[in-house]
Amino acid sequence: MARRDKPQYKRTLAPRTRREFLRDLGATALVAGGFTALGLSSYSQDPVREQIIQADPLKGFVLPPSQSLAQLSVVRGSQVEPMVREALQLLGGMQRFIAKGDRVLIKPNIGWDRQPEQAANTNPEVVAALVRLCREAGAGEIIVSDVSLNDPKRCFVRSGIQQAAQEAGARVELPGGNDFIDTDMQGQLLKIWPVAKHYHWADKLINVPIVKHHSLCGCTLGMKNLYGAIGGRRNQLHQDIHTSIVDLAAAVTPTLTVMDAVRVLKHNGPTGGSLDDVARENTIIAGVDPVAIDSYSLRFLDLKPEQVPFLAMAEARGLGLVDWRQLRVKESQIG
Repeated sequence: MARRDKPQYKRTLAPRTRREFLRDLGATALVAGGFTALGLSSYSQDPVREQIIQADPLKGFVLPPSQSLAQLSVVRGSQVEPMVREALQLLGGMQRFIAKGDRVLIKPNIGWDRQPEQAANTNPEVVAALVRLCREAGAGEIIVSDVSLNDPKRCFVRSGIQQAAQEAGARVELPGGNDFIDTDMQGQLLKIWPVAKHYHWADKLINVPIVKHHSLCGCTLGMKNLYGAIGGRRNQLHQDIHTSIVDLAAAVTPTLTVMDAVRVLKHNGPTGGSLDDVARENTIIAGVDPVAIDSYSLRFLDLKPEQVPFLAMAEARGLGLVDWRQLRVKESQIG
């Protein structure tokens, strides 16, 4: 895919009172100081005040469909990196998705202050494998980022993703308070919302969710993982969580989704904490249809598609197929 031109933004400045200015300044200084030691940006749940709005800027990630290559791959095994490589090879190889010089955003789940064994965040080995595959395909720059819910510094470190991604050759970034662009999401529920600037920067987006139970909507999978693209007060979206998930999936369309089902958080999600809630499934699912990948992944949580309203809602908006069996599926067992 040809690189998009740098978007032209319309800038508007929302008025502030002196009290708001001092409050924001103090909060920014306090949070930023906590991240200085690691050289990471600060992060705030508050939308940025200097608003930048552009209509429909997040649609350029999707590749034209292939008429012959697999649309969904499922690989089972005992070694994470060979599984990820096999899953991509069954889809035609990473070079199908990443061209030389591409700016690539890899979006794992790094929402929680948990260790890899607790399966609240994406497996760091999966992330590292994807970084290496992108580099081998000739990516110009690779960023790994997420908008965490717990303390971002602790999430990125304790998840193991920061170290794994950096060692594999990616730049790891925590969105700071000035790193959000107020964006017209054009959704039924999501209208103007702060989106991490990396989504405006990237040529290609790789969504890397983990299979988890979710106490509110039953599961958190690929489409729900896109909550980590936005800032603001995301808890407001829980009032109509299924619509907000579909709005996000319609606005932020990944080039590729790689589902981590190596460890699965079967109960007490999305935060988890107890190893008793984790099952070892040793599976990677990858493809270009985010609805089908989510639908396939329900088996690990003992759920059926009709129990998850956002799936049918997403299909109705043309985002993919709930019945993954209609796709060209390739499966493999390695190691």
